[in-house]
Amino acid sequence: EYLEETRPHPPLLPSDSVGRARVRSLAEAIACDIHPIDNLRVLQYLSRPLGHKEPDIEHWFNHWIVLGFEGIEKTLSSDGKAGTFCHGDVPGLADICLVPQVFNARRYPSFDLNRYPTIMRINENCLKVEAFDRAMPENQPDAE
Repeated sequence: EYLEETRPHPPLLPSDSVGRARVRSLAEAIACDIHPIDNLRVLQYLSRPLGHKEPDIEHWFNHWIVLGFEGIEKTLSSDGKAGTFCHGDVPGLADICLVPQVFNARRYPSFDLNRYPTIMRINENCLKVEAFDRAMPENQPDAE
């Protein structure tokens, strides 16, 4: 929202209120429902202080991504609003949230991203955009 207000070009949200609500819904499903409970800090807490073993942590991680991605995939594949990107043919706020979550979903090889063809198609389209490619973790100066 801050970027949208301070740097409105290119817009991260559609111009119509229904489109903005849809994009915010997709973005918030990722940023509020999936990411907070599947980020590295939570996974480390499950492991270290709580003593959960890696298979249990992987099960936890995959469970929450499946729940989130199933809903997102259903919306993207069925409501007719997705195009090249999550909402039409211009990348926006939902795409900015989606790409890192797809990257995160690859943390465990057992997670089958092929179950989400629309998500994967949009992710691949995003990665063709220079700004997304430059933002990938492996392209950062401190990449290990």
